[in-house]
Amino acid sequence: MTENQEQEIVAKDQDNIGQDLSTEIPAVDNKTSVMVSDGRALTSFSWRFIVIVAALALAGFVLKFVWVGLLPVILAILLSSVLAPVTAKLRSWKFPAALASISTLLGLLLIIGGTFTAMGPVVSRQGSQLWDQAEEGINQLIGMVNDMPFNIDAKQVDQLIDDAMSFIQGQMSSIASGVISGASAASSVLVTVAVMFIISFFILKDGDKFLPWVRKYSGASIGWHATEVLTRVWKTLAGFIQAQAAVSFVDALFIGLGLWALGVPLAFVLAVVTFFAGFIPIIGAVTAGALAVVIALVSNGLINALLVLALILLVQQIEGNVLQPILQSKAMGLHAAIVLLSVTVGSTLAGIIGAFLAVPVAATIATVLRYHAEMISLRAKEITPEDIDIRTGAVGDDPEDSPRAQVRKLYEALSA
Repeated sequence: MTENQEQEIVAKDQDNIGQDLSTEIPAVDNKTSVMVSDGRALTSFSWRFIVIVAALALAGFVLKFVWVGLLPVILAILLSSVLAPVTAKLRSWKFPAALASISTLLGLLLIIGGTFTAMGPVVSRQGSQLWDQAEEGINQLIGMVNDMPFNIDAKQVDQLIDDAMSFIQGQMSSIASGVISGASAASSVLVTVAVMFIISFFILKDGDKFLPWVRKYSGASIGWHATEVLTRVWKTLAGFIQAQAAVSFVDALFIGLGLWALGVPLAFVLAVVTFFAGFIPIIGAVTAGALAVVIALVSNGLINALLVLALILLVQQIEGNVLQPILQSKAMGLHAAIVLLSVTVGSTLAGIIGAFLAVPVAATIATVLRYHAEMISLRAKEITPEDIDIRTGAVGDDPEDSPRAQVRKLYEALSA
């Protein structure tokens, strides 16, 4: 092949694309610079993303070891955020701090204990009747089995019962270990509740000293930022518990009235159980509803049980898809879709506790991000300090040296 017949490595452009451009290659190619800049930005984002993921994984790993001690603290903060106004009211009546805190917690325990005490006579009066109806229902079931055209007689039923008993006896070791595990779990719950109340006492007693302590050791700027953002988080958590209580109360009220109208025994008891079960997402409502259906089936028959099931499904659908997202989204400033998504993710990651804590955690994160966005807008002069809703201190209480005035001075310095 001659030199003229050699094939060109880079052939000429037959479509004359780019012929209007200069044949001279510029010293700086703008497109190349943009691509290099994009590559650098992607690289920077990639290693930062890797560091963030690694940090989250490490935090999750450490959280597994401190969760037992951290859970009562989180629950105590949630409980104290609701009880704090009561304690503050008692302290305004010249109650000592410790006495006000103890009185608040004892009042809560008395309300809960009184409610369950009131349930005792109802359970005692109607429990024996339910037991007799359950035995009658079992006898009717055995009679129905005997009348079925499947050649099943009482001996076969007795044989099945004997086989079941033999299987249970053979599994006694497994049952015993399960009972021990259950007792251990119950004791762990009791310890968690006890520690929660102890921590709640100290938060209610000395919680007002926490933010001044933070400002003392962090400095004025960081301290007043922390004061405002933690105040917002505190009020958001209080709104969450109040919204959850309102949802549970509405759920218990309508289900209790429906059970009473349908003539289901223990309607008051089931309403109380429904209220407290409402604070345990997903499984609480299912358990309370299943209990009501079983009692209706035993006492009033299949048709009544189906009506109770329809009632519970209707109330829970309205509560879960309409009332709960609306109340929680208003109380915590979260979109209803975020509320539902956070509950789904939390229950997947940590079960019942994760479902319960998912919404306040999401609300806390949203509060911090929202505050950061406000500070960016303030420093960019897109907004003024007057445009920010300051949560520190009482509205209308703005003397020169009040915490609310100090936060406002900080914002004015940032916008200067």
